[in-house]
Amino acid sequence: MIRRTLTHPWPDARVQKPGRATHIHLYMNTSEPPDHPLRRELRRLLIALGYFTRVPIPAGVGWSAQALNRAARYFPLIGVFVGGVAALVLYAASGLLPLTLAVLMSMAASVLMTGAFHEDGLADAADGFGGGYDAQRVLEIMQDSRIGSYGAIAMVLVLLGKFSALLALAEHSLALAAAAVISAHAASRACALGVMAVLPYVRVEGDAKARPVAEGIGGAEWITGLVVGAAPLALVAAMHLMPLRAVLLAILATLAVLVVAVRYFRRRIGGYTGDCLGATQQVAELAFYFAACAWLG
Repeated sequence: MIRRTLTHPWPDARVQKPGRATHIHLYMNTSEPPDHPLRRELRRLLIALGYFTRVPIPAGVGWSAQALNRAARYFPLIGVFVGGVAALVLYAASGLLPLTLAVLMSMAASVLMTGAFHEDGLADAADGFGGGYDAQRVLEIMQDSRIGSYGAIAMVLVLLGKFSALLALAEHSLALAAAAVISAHAASRACALGVMAVLPYVRVEGDAKARPVAEGIGGAEWITGLVVGAAPLALVAAMHLMPLRAVLLAILATLAVLVVAVRYFRRRIGGYTGDCLGATQQVAELAFYFAACAWLG
């Protein structure tokens, strides 16, 4: 077993990730402070940015469980930001290095931006579902901070799959690869948001720890997140950066991941955990790239 210190990508309210507490102040209550609507939305956006990336945010932004629930609507927008940085790195590196290294640097940039939180969730989920024989055991394994064989294999396969798909897209067109990166990061987070909208949160029986902050999202959060997640695809299609058929294939692939994830999580554990959301995001991103490559074939 390989010891791991990374924290979950879709954390519980009790979790304070290393490097985050220095720039996110905690409110002692669970509600949002009164504020102007525009300032409130900006605050929610900054909370989402600070919580799910390594980007520092102003200390005065604050934090609360309710605020992060409301900030869920901006998760796909964070994907646009992360994907945009990765696309810029791909473009910049491709002018100096071989394309294989440029793709590798682009992937590394996205991992550094998020602190590998989503990859960590994928590994934990693979260990849990692969090694657990019932719901209770699955949840117990997911809580273990160590990575097992299932998690290591899943992470390697997904990263290798993303690298191969992005390289194929980049060899065809850098603009296509960059558009796919931005769109995939947004759509995959909208997919994870869909799991949150449909399923309840679950935890180990008898666990007295706090419930997750990103839980029980309302219709406004889900609809806003869905629109934000689909916006890059619409823009990409309008600018002819990706053919319409490739866009439709990518949408269908992402929706297929959402349907399968919801059915699987409901059957195995009766809901979702933070690790389930991280795994959903990773698999949906991979499926998006594969669908785009299917158009090339």
